[in-house]
Amino acid sequence: MSELPNPLSALGSAAGLPPGRLVTRDARRRLRRTRQEPVLWLSDGPVDAPAAAYPAPPGLRTVLLHDRHGPEEWWDTREFLRPEWTSAPDDHHVQPVLREFWEAVVPDPEEGREGEDLIAPFGRAWPGLAEAGRAREADPDAGADGLARQLIRDGSLGRPRLALVPAGRGADIPAAIGWAGPVNHENDTGRISAVLRSWEDRYGVRVLALGFATLDLYVPAPPRTLAEALPLAAEHFAFAPDNVCQGSGTVRDYAQEALIGSTHWSFWWD
Repeated sequence: MSELPNPLSALGSAAGLPPGRLVTRDARRRLRRTRQEPVLWLSDGPVDAPAAAYPAPPGLRTVLLHDRHGPEEWWDTREFLRPEWTSAPDDHHVQPVLREFWEAVVPDPEEGREGEDLIAPFGRAWPGLAEAGRAREADPDAGADGLARQLIRDGSLGRPRLALVPAGRGADIPAAIGWAGPVNHENDTGRISAVLRSWEDRYGVRVLALGFATLDLYVPAPPRTLAEALPLAAEHFAFAPDNVCQGSGTVRDYAQEALIGSTHWSFWWD
């Protein structure tokens, strides 16, 4: 079966885009030959508007990349973008992926009361998926645009670049470029995108920006009560444990402080 053409390969000087270039990587070897395959298109300099403000040609998605934390211009270093190491999000189901993540980070029984407090009100067994968000923002496009502008304005994204990525849906952007941000927690970004797909379906999330090891999402349908937020906090702990362990301190506190009514989810991996 022949591969579908990469939409980046035919990308010329699309109207409405700033000056930019293709970022390429070695494609998989065929007939003992190595060829360069475009991974993403990147603006030459920083932009001052959300990615959604720029036109996305067919087959491509827009996102902001930034290097406020970590190595400068990490997208040009081969070890930080490895699409050839990434499985397809279609290969995974979110429930077993999050269960495996949870089992890998849940405290050992020997940690006693401190470990129990960290994940309370849950025990060490995977608590299952949270229910979908119910109340959605009236205009999610405007909400996502507003949050992205705020993050640019307050310096949270440093001096972000605009990127165009060949992806069928926003949740697949990290996997499509082989983003290595969560590598110390999970080295297959296809599994990360599988979780993002589920959050996209349940909460309407949109991938706004990727840093060296950070991820910013807009959330049109966040949980509104502690009861709704707690099982979602367990998912976040499994997905990015540093958010809890080096942030709020417990799953319960994280649910209260970071999730109830919050349209901005920000993740980082140490």
